[in-house]
Amino acid sequence: MPAVLVGIIVVLAVVLVTMSFGRPVVEAHVPTPPDPSEAGETLVGPIDYTVDATSTGAWQFFDFSRGSVVVNPGPGEWDLAFRRFHIIANGGPGFSGEGGIIRLEETDLDAVSELPDAPYVETRVRRDSVNAAIERWYAYGWTSHLLTPHPAVYAVRTADGRYAKLQLLGYYCPGAQPGCLTFRYVYQGAGGRSVATPAEAGEAVNREPDAGDPSRASGER
Repeated sequence: MPAVLVGIIVVLAVVLVTMSFGRPVVEAHVPTPPDPSEAGETLVGPIDYTVDATSTGAWQFFDFSRGSVVVNPGPGEWDLAFRRFHIIANGGPGFSGEGGIIRLEETDLDAVSELPDAPYVETRVRRDSVNAAIERWYAYGWTSHLLTPHPAVYAVRTADGRYAKLQLLGYYCPGAQPGCLTFRYVYQGAGGRSVATPAEAGEAVNREPDAGDPSRASGER
């Protein structure tokens, strides 16, 4: 075997070994069990919630007014839908709701106290429906093949015209399985755009089950 070819093989082997040792550890999240409960006209949050969006075919629907994923909702009974790394709002042509999303600056969730009264981006229907405001919520690692949330805050107008703010926290389930979309949110059930809460001076309420130790990601999307 020519010396040059041997050298190339050795270099490739070293690179592969280095990459395997350098694979980052990601935080795992356990899906929050659905438990819809009417919030009423009150300010709710901050709450951490994990949606089981591991299915490549079925959308999972989340309703802020009930603080939960909802099963088989009516056309106007959900606010956000999740499928793997896709997130859409219930608003736009072909949807029954008034929903939309605005991407705000990259900051902490508690730094946003008032949501804008600006045009909210609606969802576009196509083969894979998308909402351009939140379509690129992640940074893709070309060496790790991991999706990492941008530290952006999103303003959400719900299907019935109320408001919430949220920040994406993670994407991976236990065992490195992708599709456990985790976010922190505050919901204004009274209908205004003020989303500052006294609870934000402390820790967010965590509605996730214990995920256990972090898992190494497989890089699957």
